[in-house]
Amino acid sequence: MKPFTPEIDWNETVISIRGLYKSFGENHVLRGVDLDLHKGENIVVLGRSGTGKSVLIKIIAGLLKPDAGTVNVLGEEVPTLNSRELRDLRLKVGFCFQHGALYDSMTVGENLAFPLIRNQPSIRKDQRDKMIDIVLDAVGLSQTIDQMPSELSGGQRKRIGIARTLILRPSIMLYDEPTAGLDPITCTEINDLINEVQKRFKTSSIIITHDLTCAKVTGDNIAVLKEGQFIQKGSFDDVFRSNDDLIKEFYDYNFIQ
Repeated sequence: MKPFTPEIDWNETVISIRGLYKSFGENHVLRGVDLDLHKGENIVVLGRSGTGKSVLIKIIAGLLKPDAGTVNVLGEEVPTLNSRELRDLRLKVGFCFQHGALYDSMTVGENLAFPLIRNQPSIRKDQRDKMIDIVLDAVGLSQTIDQMPSELSGGQRKRIGIARTLILRPSIMLYDEPTAGLDPITCTEINDLINEVQKRFKTSSIIITHDLTCAKVTGDNIAVLKEGQFIQKGSFDDVFRSNDDLIKEFYDYNFIQ
């Protein structure tokens, strides 16, 4: 379970989703989804491949538009924002892509400097360097600052991807399959890092995964997607007391086989 008790403000909702629908042609991916994320909370969204987990966080980040429903993030109705307003909101919402999304032609330090130069050009170089040092220390990779992404392991690239997202100090973190394709030891390191980010940077997070160890260790609450709807929400233990076949299959696959 989580190694610490997070400071969650249950009276403040940072993401509120109601009646969310999204289809691609005849493929009805989300069918009336409701979800609340509170300040300081980590919510894990579980589901089989193709159930709409990644579509959900892309809608939250404004990368996709819903067909119907409301998506309120930090007081802003995301689908109604213009490009400038959406850009401003994204500075407060960090999106950690599944494969890290680093620029191969840049060193680690240059990758971390890029969002600062682009979004906060008035920051002096010495201030920028200090911010880079802070996030590299947070992910435990200070020694990689002059390395190229090709020289890093898969786990290190994931860590640097998280560091690059953190450098703008977002209020919300969106993690898309943070442990996918990693060995068990590296998965543990990434799970610990997600908890450290929540604790050190006071973030609220939605974590998309099908890894139950990740869900159990990082999630304050769990929401299970099935056929475009949430079928269970609650603590890990509460969710996995369910008799739903999908939930039983998830548990058996992760912890028995």
